[in-house]
Amino acid sequence: MVILRCGDRYLLLRRAKAPNAGRYAPVGGKLEAYERPVDAAIRETQEETGITIANPILCGVLCETAPVDYNWLCYIYLADIPYQEPPYCNEGVLEWIAHDRLAEVPLPATDLIIYDFVQRGEKFVFDAVFDADLNLVHMVEELKGGKSDKNHYVD
Repeated sequence: MVILRCGDRYLLLRRAKAPNAGRYAPVGGKLEAYERPVDAAIRETQEETGITIANPILCGVLCETAPVDYNWLCYIYLADIPYQEPPYCNEGVLEWIAHDRLAEVPLPATDLIIYDFVQRGEKFVFDAVFDADLNLVHMVEELKGGKSDKNHYVD
């Protein structure tokens, strides 16, 4: 996943498809065979937005697990880009969202905490556990050992 940032705003995708349909999320997708995560980040950004990025910064890793068929390992990258009108995307609608408005829009349960870490420039490795209905049960930041529930993060 790639967080596209311009100043204090993020270019986020209001997803049209599962998972997280109707929620705002960074662009991104799955690795292709023999592809490095950073190369996938560059490719997926180009495919979904038409925006070319170079040298995205690895911010951290998010592991999501559930007792159903929902298990993801996401490398989270950051790319600072100049402002532009949101381009067309066949995965949903791209919109600029200011950092201070993130709590007002529907986000995946893990993401608000991730944006706070990115904003502070802190690296992270999150282990997020979901129940069978895909509700976030808890999230642990493994580098520092802090925990969160769906509402807040605790160091």
